[in-house]
Amino acid sequence: MGLIGKSVIKAGGVERVTGKGTFVADIKLPGMVYCAVIRSPVARGDIIAIDDSSCNRVKGYLGLFTAKSIPGNNVIPIVFRDQPCFAAKRVNYHGEPIGVVAAESKAIAHTALNRIKVTVKELEGLIDPLKAWGHRKIKLYGDDNIFRHSKIRRGDVESAFRECEVIIEDTYTTPYQEHAYIEPQGMVANPLPDGTMEIYGSMQCPFYVREAVAEVLALPLSDVRVIQTSTGGGFGGKEDVPSLVACQAALPACLLKRPVKLIYERDEDMISMSKRHPSWIHYKSGATADGILRAIQAEYIIDGGAYSTLSPVVLFRGTVHSMGPYRCENVHIDSYAVATNKVPCGAFRGFGSPQILFAVESQMDRLAQGLKMDPAEFRRRNLLKTGDTTSFGQKLSWSVGAKETLEKVVEHSGWRNHIPESAGDKRIGYGLSTVFYGVGLGAGGKHLARTGARVMVEPDASVTFSVGTTDMGQGMQTVLAQVVAQELGLPFENIRMMPTDTSRVPDSGPTVASRATTMSGNALIIACEKPRDSILTEASILLKIEKHNVVIDEGIAFDRKDGRLKVTIKEIIKNCFGKRMPLTGDGWYNTPETSWDNETGIGEPYVTYAWASNIVKLAVDTQTGEVEVLKISSAHDVGKAINPAMVECQIEGGVIQGLGFALTEEMMADSKGKLLNPEFSTYIIPTASDVPEIEPIIVEHPYPDGPYGARGFGEQPLMGIAPAVANAVADAVGVRITDLPITAEKIWRALRAK
Repeated sequence: MGLIGKSVIKAGGVERVTGKGTFVADIKLPGMVYCAVIRSPVARGDIIAIDDSSCNRVKGYLGLFTAKSIPGNNVIPIVFRDQPCFAAKRVNYHGEPIGVVAAESKAIAHTALNRIKVTVKELEGLIDPLKAWGHRKIKLYGDDNIFRHSKIRRGDVESAFRECEVIIEDTYTTPYQEHAYIEPQGMVANPLPDGTMEIYGSMQCPFYVREAVAEVLALPLSDVRVIQTSTGGGFGGKEDVPSLVACQAALPACLLKRPVKLIYERDEDMISMSKRHPSWIHYKSGATADGILRAIQAEYIIDGGAYSTLSPVVLFRGTVHSMGPYRCENVHIDSYAVATNKVPCGAFRGFGSPQILFAVESQMDRLAQGLKMDPAEFRRRNLLKTGDTTSFGQKLSWSVGAKETLEKVVEHSGWRNHIPESAGDKRIGYGLSTVFYGVGLGAGGKHLARTGARVMVEPDASVTFSVGTTDMGQGMQTVLAQVVAQELGLPFENIRMMPTDTSRVPDSGPTVASRATTMSGNALIIACEKPRDSILTEASILLKIEKHNVVIDEGIAFDRKDGRLKVTIKEIIKNCFGKRMPLTGDGWYNTPETSWDNETGIGEPYVTYAWASNIVKLAVDTQTGEVEVLKISSAHDVGKAINPAMVECQIEGGVIQGLGFALTEEMMADSKGKLLNPEFSTYIIPTASDVPEIEPIIVEHPYPDGPYGARGFGEQPLMGIAPAVANAVADAVGVRITDLPITAEKIWRALRAK
């Protein structure tokens, strides 16, 4: 009974796979203008001139728009206010936008773009974050080129290391990772006769976009309306940067007083949009003879690129996760986000955690090896459990399923029985990882930790609901429709989510950090209270029973004591409308308080955590170094699976994306910061033929403040795959790769060096 825990078919899924959804590229408005972006040819330099005189002979050319054209402030507000909409005097990364050209067609816009002459005096740039940090001459941000320094201090690390039987110390590096969403960035800006501006686009965070457009155009927030179109994937890549794209379209739309469309080409998107931060990690950890993790000391550096964007909060999350899901009483962590003359990095699934967890989980296996202990047993002895206090001082009072996820993957994967295997030149290995993920924005973004919702019941018992979070393919629309259907006792088919629109609900923060189910789900439950009460009240009258005895489920109201007494909810709702009873509700949900002391790194940074364990089985060819992944078992504690099929899809998709991070994906930059492989023929992502057997395992330890016990977990499936692969390679052939991706060439060289 009820829809919670049922795998209903994904809402809107058919429309997406058949191409019937309306994407931003599909929008056509009368008088549409087309734009193309002028970009910096160097990583750092002074702008001398921008000459469009040769474009005047191009029929259909409408003009050039630069920083000088902006009526408001030339800034894209994210965390800090350091990124301009268009570079005005100096460019700070290759591909930085300098202006846009507008024309009557896309072809004419690109013809004009090729005729624009940009003169830039090239300057020395900072490409390596380790050299940029504290550079004496070149200042990209502040006095030391550091956007943010985060730290954790607990116990006495030096004394604790002296008590350790085994100490492992090493350096780990991870590269850029491209989001590879199926739909490139795109926006349509439509100026209305009353002076307001409509923005349609592919995005995760409409309220970010609204703030940026209002800032650049000098409009009040109430004069900017942002509507999300069908969005072909995001993974964090459509969190902050759509604000930049929207302003690039909105400026000429405002000045020309015509609708403007801007759709990025794939290579343009890959060159100029945000990436996962490259990282450098020096990690030292030690354990006692009886297998207790005793001390951790780490330095974690991420390359933020030319502007801060989301680097401060990405660093915050990475710092919180830098000890993994383990008890450790002696910790010394320093983390830095450093400015360089490269493309700004931003949000990506996992948000600073996958990089540091690659080091954490590699270290855990190496400590176990040093102790001659099974890696699963070593983790078992150190995993956090309910009632424990984390290394950052937070007591975990409920919903800690880490150990059960470990036991589930061990049971399902064949780990207990595995012995060294070989077939010709191939060696079989198993690798384990256990990770955790702070759900929601946490203390680093608690000023945005709110969500609004609206529910409207119609006379025919159909329902529409609106939320401020967005569906970009992850299944939010389906899960939230299940929540509304459950609360109102209606069939799933009766529920429809309206397109996310800033004019429908209050500012609800971003769709990031696995927060949509928890936040919007709770807001919808609150929004359903008033119409639900009307339905229950009228049902009690029609059934002639006490209100508390009414049960509503999938279109029927009945007496919990006598199931033969029943009435359709459609009839109840008809009566409610006849009596003018309220059948519309608004909901507003704020998360419980979080805290963080920036000096000590002690506090309660997130209200709850998701937990996961992964075991990878793979084969390594000892002659070529090639890796064939055979099976991945992945167990996740999600609190409560509102839609188990959606949970399994998230696990499978995250695992595949994690395999790319582990084995193939690497965005290369030259010595001057120019990205060299902005296409899928040279930036290699996993395809269907690369996907191994994936066994998704759902663990449920309900979160008491989540809708029906659920909590978000969508980012977590990617996070533990790379270290599990590295551990499996080491198990198979005895070589440890510490820099991602783990390519055949690196394994081959390591084998030859043994």
